[in-house]
Amino acid sequence: MFGSKRKYYQNKTDEELISLYRIKQNAVIFSILYERYSHLVFGTCLKYLKNRQDAEDITMHLFEHLPEKLIRYDITNFRSWLYMVSKNECFMLLRKRNPESELITDQLIEDSEQENPRLNEIHFELLEKAILELKEEQKNCIELFYLQQFSYQRISEQLGISIKNVKSAIQNGKRNLKIRLEENHVFKQ
Repeated sequence: MFGSKRKYYQNKTDEELISLYRIKQNAVIFSILYERYSHLVFGTCLKYLKNRQDAEDITMHLFEHLPEKLIRYDITNFRSWLYMVSKNECFMLLRKRNPESELITDQLIEDSEQENPRLNEIHFELLEKAILELKEEQKNCIELFYLQQFSYQRISEQLGISIKNVKSAIQNGKRNLKIRLEENHVFKQ
């Protein structure tokens, strides 16, 4: 019985597994994600920490807390999200050990993003998705102000709302975007 369930789950995409895990919280589902990605998390940690034991510790720590994160966060691209979480955990450990190393870890972040240009694309995809999830007025004001560079006056005229409402929608929209992007670990919390 367990073999057939395992086979059933192994044929699912990451996103399907996460959706099923949120409903069932089944250990088999989680073990499949672990099998798929533990070596990638370990490799990422080893790359940044340069210490096998630390990389193993962070990998185990991440997977210990992953079940609650799978339930808590809306994850759209699991592999990229897990990479960012792994990288951030490594940087937090480096900063914790040497608080003066902030410049070093900032340089590591910059270097890692340059060597993985796909991350910037993923960040933009997450931003676009987050904008689409805003309330209609916030979404329209954010798009017109930041993407089309309309003035408050022009947005007010275009949408038929007061300038005060335009400013409020932009401010609230920015706050909501920040929250959504933090949930996807695009920004450090």
